[in-house]
Amino acid sequence: MSALRFEGYVIVSGNGMLADASGVMPDSLKFPGDQQFFNDALDRTSLIVHGRNSFEDQPNSPQRKRIVLTRQIDGIAPDPTNAQATLWNPAGATFEQACTYADVTHGTIAIIGGPIVFGMFMDRFDTFWLSEAPHVIVPNGQGCFPNVPARSPREVLASHGLKAAETRALDVANDVTVTAWRRS
Repeated sequence: MSALRFEGYVIVSGNGMLADASGVMPDSLKFPGDQQFFNDALDRTSLIVHGRNSFEDQPNSPQRKRIVLTRQIDGIAPDPTNAQATLWNPAGATFEQACTYADVTHGTIAIIGGPIVFGMFMDRFDTFWLSEAPHVIVPNGQGCFPNVPARSPREVLASHGLKAAETRALDVANDVTVTAWRRS
């Protein structure tokens, strides 16, 4: 699996949340510049990995190959609702087995959440693209990573050996930026 590159993507509120208390991303975290950045990045990936509550909901979504984490199966199975998706239970199969089943042996793998899924790959990320909307606060929300909000998203990434590199503006009026956190 050394021919695989791992990248993570998330947008977080000023208090480190990616979803509200019900597990849904609030509209207040949806910015056209970030959505375009995310869409363009996913169009370049070989595979998307996410939990059952995470998805990208974009025009190209149905064409994208993906692995969806679930406890509803024993190991690996085709998704009966999506021919492009493989269902994977990490308790019953390795990620490498799931990739082989999905016929992905090289390229970029985009991990798009949620928090448990990000946590599983934290030590494998080559780059994590952290988009931040500092003026949005999501009370009683769901932290983007395990240990958030006790620690900030930046502290969690740094604790896993990732270092902040370039930052670019995605929405100047709302101070929304994306920073590439890279493994050295």
